[in-house]
Amino acid sequence: MTARPAPTARRIRLAVELRKMRERAGMTSTEAARALGTSQGQLSNVEVARFGVSPDRIRALARLYSCPDQDFVEALIDMATDRTRGWWQTFRETLPSGLLDLAELEHHCTAVRTAYTTHISGLLQTRDHAREIFRHVIPAPTPPEVEHRVAHRIMRQDIIYRPDPVSYRTVIHEAALHMRVGGRAVARAQLQHLLDMGEREHITVRVLPFDVGAFPGSGQSINYLHGHVPQLDTAQLDQFHGPVLLDAEALLEKYRNLLDVVEKTALSPEKSRDHIHAIAQNL
Repeated sequence: MTARPAPTARRIRLAVELRKMRERAGMTSTEAARALGTSQGQLSNVEVARFGVSPDRIRALARLYSCPDQDFVEALIDMATDRTRGWWQTFRETLPSGLLDLAELEHHCTAVRTAYTTHISGLLQTRDHAREIFRHVIPAPTPPEVEHRVAHRIMRQDIIYRPDPVSYRTVIHEAALHMRVGGRAVARAQLQHLLDMGEREHITVRVLPFDVGAFPGSGQSINYLHGHVPQLDTAQLDQFHGPVLLDAEALLEKYRNLLDVVEKTALSPEKSRDHIHAIAQNL
């Protein structure tokens, strides 16, 4: 028997949103299933992403739950009908599922905002910088494993190079800019790459200088992915064991507000460019 493929990050998110829609309506799964003329087991399987769901069923659920947001409903239908087999699927046997989920969500997002304290965002890393980062993963990876991770990271960057690139805004603490990852030559090339990317119309690079002192979220790297509607945004946090994806509305609002504060605290894009150039000159 062929094993059923694991649900993708988008299918799981769709299931979560359908469950949250029901809960906001104050209905149990048994009550909802009875009203729809189906079984509680079938509805539960939809809500945990074991079963797919049709556009007509999503519209029926939205009517039953009195959901008035048509844009949100259409976004859910788009998630349900998307049959894209993304490039990240080729890494399913070689990389952790969390990295594949992140690539999938980035591919479908409309904009990205990030804030990093001790690292440079993966979407702006050079190949040599990324390779050096992955060489120091614990437990120590084999050379082929390093190259798989580097290839995955570089392919993720397609979202800022493709003909319809996403809007990308990042804040990088000065500490990350001084780290000589891979030695002086690699570090200089990485800083020059930041300068070059910051020249692109859809990319904004800001620096938090040392003299800012303490600031909100200083101990956490944040990757915020905007969905086609705000309810489908995702906040991603880096953890030692892998990426953590958050979609609770209260947490999304918290991280949006945090990024707003961090961006206002950082240098302007023009002053940030000068700051990066000065650091590169002193390496």
